[in-house]
Amino acid sequence: MKELQDIARLSDRFISVELVDESLFDWNVKLHQVDKDSVLWQDMKETNTEFILLNLTFPDNFPFSPPFMRVLSPRLENGYVLDGGAICMELLTPRGWSSAYTVEAVMRQFAASLVKGQVRRAGPRGGRGRENCALEKFHWRSRGVV
Repeated sequence: MKELQDIARLSDRFISVELVDESLFDWNVKLHQVDKDSVLWQDMKETNTEFILLNLTFPDNFPFSPPFMRVLSPRLENGYVLDGGAICMELLTPRGWSSAYTVEAVMRQFAASLVKGQVRRAGPRGGRGRENCALEKFHWRSRGVV
């Protein structure tokens, strides 16, 4: 896949890629650079988190359909990151996708969305944590509020 070769040539080491089970359709991507003015960068610095690990799964008809992208670690909250780590961005929907997009461009857009969405590292530093959030949702749903 040409995308993989292009990423290997990046000089700024913005991202790095490892294939999952040697599959060209399943990548683990390390996002090494987060905006240093963001609260997420501060959270990551305080917890010695060096990168954000994402998983990209490509459909058979890529680049004509978008990949599915989710955060594996650390756990993030707010912004465009859903409870299970899935990324909710129009760019990753069939309607918002363009076959001209590259993985590098998608990752740069995602990195920008981390700042715009005020994403935080979940857990004891930087947010309530997903466990607490899930418990709150269960509590309110069990009472018919949500």
